[in-house]
Amino acid sequence: MDGHGAGIELRDLTKIFRKDWREVVAVESLTFRVEPEEFVCMLGPSGCGKTTVLRMVAGLERPTRGSVFIDQKEVNSPSPEVGMVFQEFALFPWRTVRKNIAFGLEIKKVPPEKISLLTSEYVQLVGLEGFEDAHPKELSGGMKQRVGIARALANDPRVLLMDEPFGSIDAQTRNLMQRELLRIWESARKTVLFVTHSVDEAVFLADRIVVLTARPAKVREVIDVPIPRPRDRTSPEFIGIRVKVLEELQEEFEKTGVLERQAVAKAGSG
Repeated sequence: MDGHGAGIELRDLTKIFRKDWREVVAVESLTFRVEPEEFVCMLGPSGCGKTTVLRMVAGLERPTRGSVFIDQKEVNSPSPEVGMVFQEFALFPWRTVRKNIAFGLEIKKVPPEKISLLTSEYVQLVGLEGFEDAHPKELSGGMKQRVGIARALANDPRVLLMDEPFGSIDAQTRNLMQRELLRIWESARKTVLFVTHSVDEAVFLADRIVVLTARPAKVREVIDVPIPRPRDRTSPEFIGIRVKVLEELQEEFEKTGVLERQAVAKAGSG
């Protein structure tokens, strides 16, 4: 694990999708920075463009305007500096845990002896000792997500992008995985940009929370979370920040409702 976290900078980022002569502005003039080794969560109403932002940071989607920089280098295509973990586990069902983690290393033609050492290291880091030879169908949802995190980290990226990675697992496992992710992050010291719909999750995990507006996504507010870890979800400090984030989001949810009603009315009049 040699690659320490790199800074991420989004400058005036705009993404417009064009379909059937229509333009949909998904992201507009989005500007913020994530410091090296910082853990930042992005929150916003459903459909506001959070995943689109992550895809542009990953180099999977080209901005219509503006730029993304990682370690002061402009992102124009996918890079080994960036790892991504999705909500869907996206594991190869025919590969064992060890082989799933090794996939990216094999693509990079890393020597087999080194692959064996690295996969053992990451199996241990994510707490999957004893399951190295298990296939995905034999694993719980939380264990599958551990494999996904290990696979992303095995390539030693400097930035880890996470798109609601715990959205499809039960609440108890989700809380456990949040604690495990912080343990892994504190050990690996990567820069993390994490998309979530859960205010509680964001306050528990993040150094800072970027609250986005309803579509098109812009920065509504950036909220610091100056609470020492591990965090107590019942503490007055935790609840105070949670309430502040909810207040910011509530206005955006109300805006989304107004926009939807306007769209329905327009469609009806057409």
